[in-house]
Amino acid sequence: MAIIEIASLSDPRVEMFGALTEAQLRNRLEPEKGIFIAESPKVINVALNAGYEPLAMLCEKRHIEGDAAPLIARCGDIPVYTGERELLSQLTGYVLTRGVLCAMRRPQAPRIEDVCRDGRRIVVIDGVVDTTNIGAIFRSAAALGIDAVLLTRNSCDPFNRRAVRVSMGSVFLVPWTWMDDDLESLHQYGFKTAAMALSDDSIPLDNPSLAAEERLAIVMGTEGDGLPHETIARADYVVRIPMSHDVDSLNVAAAAAVAFWELRKRNK
Repeated sequence: MAIIEIASLSDPRVEMFGALTEAQLRNRLEPEKGIFIAESPKVINVALNAGYEPLAMLCEKRHIEGDAAPLIARCGDIPVYTGERELLSQLTGYVLTRGVLCAMRRPQAPRIEDVCRDGRRIVVIDGVVDTTNIGAIFRSAAALGIDAVLLTRNSCDPFNRRAVRVSMGSVFLVPWTWMDDDLESLHQYGFKTAAMALSDDSIPLDNPSLAAEERLAIVMGTEGDGLPHETIARADYVVRIPMSHDVDSLNVAAAAAVAFWELRKRNK
């Protein structure tokens, strides 16, 4: 462990924590060099427990021998950059949550067949771009028994810093990957698809035929327009959450939590 104090926002050694955009961190041209940022000791510990590799840490001075001390010791021989609270908040653009950030190696995205192999309930996220919603969906997925998450390429990156923070590290607990094929490709893995949408032929979420499916993929759409018409048309089921008081829909993260609970695979 090397404690390195910084005095300038332009120090190139800490640009990953503030100067680089999410796209630069992701490094699409050279994915093997991609990184992501985890924030707060709790979230960083979840990532470490899941096997993610730490590369560097940014920590307020007062936390080095305080809240972050066990975490720093656990991360071993990586640089720990530090500075005063005001300087670090200028660098990152906000006051650090419990005073610590960790840059970690971004793993290679797994294959869909590997992510889905043992799954009984998975979710497909189609075009959801809000970082808070992505984080909340992953947190619900981890808590409510979803086995895997697939995302279309026009969805938010789950390793976005805010998504990771909102998920409380749940993005490290549920297997996930990107989905390039159409929805019907999930049939080859034994899944029936349930598109969450309002339509004339939709069935209520508590329809017994849904719970009876051995393998089910729950498809969630964008925050505003919902799922594309072609996605709805290709789904095996179109499913609605019954509403009261003339409310027509829920926020996608709230709808996901309701759907995950109702459609969870019960033990026989």
